[in-house]
Amino acid sequence: MSGLFQDDPPELEAPPVPAGPGLFGDAPPQPVHAVPYRVLARKYRPTSFNDLIGQEAMVRILRNAFATGRVAHAFMLTGVRGVGKTTTARIIARALNCTGPDGTGGPTADPCGACPNCVAILADRHPDVVEMDAASRTGVDDVREIIEATRYRPIQARTKVFIVDEVHMLSRNAFNALLKTLEEPPPHVKFVFATTELRKVPITVLSRCQRFDLRRVRIAELAAHFGRIAAAENVAIEPAALDLIARAADGSVRDGLSLLDQAIAQADGTITEVAATDMLGLADRALVFDLLDAVMAGQPRQALQITERAYERGADLGTMLQDLLELVHTVTRLKSVPTLRDSQELPEAERTRGSALADQLSVPALARAWQMLLKGVGEVETAPDRRAAAEMVLIRLCHVSDLPSPGDLVRRLASGTVTPASVSAAPASPGGSGGARAVVGGSPIAQTAPDATPRLASFRDVTALVAERREAMLHAHLIHSVHLVRFAPPVIELRPQPEAPRDLAPRLSALLSEVTGTRWTIALSAGEGDPTIAEQGTAADATRRTAAADHPLVRAIMDAFPGARIDTVHDANADAYGLPAVDMPEFAPPDAEPSDEMEFDE
Repeated sequence: MSGLFQDDPPELEAPPVPAGPGLFGDAPPQPVHAVPYRVLARKYRPTSFNDLIGQEAMVRILRNAFATGRVAHAFMLTGVRGVGKTTTARIIARALNCTGPDGTGGPTADPCGACPNCVAILADRHPDVVEMDAASRTGVDDVREIIEATRYRPIQARTKVFIVDEVHMLSRNAFNALLKTLEEPPPHVKFVFATTELRKVPITVLSRCQRFDLRRVRIAELAAHFGRIAAAENVAIEPAALDLIARAADGSVRDGLSLLDQAIAQADGTITEVAATDMLGLADRALVFDLLDAVMAGQPRQALQITERAYERGADLGTMLQDLLELVHTVTRLKSVPTLRDSQELPEAERTRGSALADQLSVPALARAWQMLLKGVGEVETAPDRRAAAEMVLIRLCHVSDLPSPGDLVRRLASGTVTPASVSAAPASPGGSGGARAVVGGSPIAQTAPDATPRLASFRDVTALVAERREAMLHAHLIHSVHLVRFAPPVIELRPQPEAPRDLAPRLSALLSEVTGTRWTIALSAGEGDPTIAEQGTAADATRRTAAADHPLVRAIMDAFPGARIDTVHDANADAYGLPAVDMPEFAPPDAEPSDEMEFDE
């Protein structure tokens, strides 16, 4: 029997943990040995410059700065979320204050991690490394606290380091209060700023900092990094799943690690590509390739079957359209830059199936698909039924897949290889009116700088001069309300219409006399005179439309596309009033070859 004087008292056992809720319904206490789970983004946060991935240029510059003792007094770290801005700031703080394992070391680009300063900074409890979130502390008073703290020497460390995250959130007055201290800080003070919105930081602050742009981490680097972490966690994951997570991270290490954490939590065994696809709400990558094959081949039945399978598996069809948009961009890059086919930056599927699609599809077809998908993604976001909207976009893509580009259509019509029976409808441009546009004549009239004394060779020159002098009302009446009877500089005879103002003649005379230095006489006449400039422009436009409609090539287009109409006809030789600067040119000879200046809306 154990007694008071027993030499070897029995080892005390931990009290049993209640199996159910406590007396007052509260949760049972947790065992004292339970350790809270640390998410991967915190557990594998870099602690040295060697651990940073994808920021080689910045690391090289900082290493050289520490090696030569040329460390700036203020740094500005910018980049998207999750690329390591705050992490880099803490590494800089450790590098400045590391004393080495024996306590005699100086600033170094490779902090030991064992000295008191390194340990305290890693634990976020160092008194001389102050972190401030400018998103919640934006005012002048908050900055004044920093300015006041800079006056005192460090308590424990070699250098006081002030880390201000999301610095762009500071108010204008707060920035102004910081300027003087930032320009000439005490020798024992360093500033490290981090921001995702560099353009919101005043240039006066930027000019006082050494700036580093942390770039997005490449997909291949992210996938390799996540693979190493998965191995350290004894988690099996397929390379394709790693690629999906890295792609979804969009260059952010933290975002990718959060997704990897989620994948590990839901996986039962190996994390497969299918599991990662379901978790991310994506369509299978192979399905996206199959879908692009179907729509570019004009097979709506197969395209809708693919979307049905993806929808049943839980994929969002709006996201699937975005995947399709991204794939069109990738295929276009492979088409334009063939050397990318050997790049290890692209996943295997893009290098193989993507290259095959690039060989089959033309750049105009890819560009048309891009424009329609870009418009379709917006439609899906505003549609009451996302699935229906996405399917309508795919059906439209299938419908236009076998239609020729505008340039090919003109050439085929000119050669007589296209007949009305061979074409059922014209491709509609997104948001367009469906009309055709034709350009007549040569290159646009060259614009020359005005002389000191402008040359007024016609009444149109006079009207254009009035427009240049910003006399809007006078210019409008000269176009619409007067008829030219005689033009004999410096005398102009005009017949005004009743709506013309009574002071039109003296105002025009004064303006011309002021500009040219010559006295001008504006006489009012009862003669019939010429039509108004507006009437002449309308007549010239009607003549161009008639000439365009009578051209064999345009007639062939109108026959091939029932319901098409001529929208506008552009004459490159016409002036701002729609009148030819020279004699009216013919639309084009019947045997003319199509040129680049003849444009037709799809």
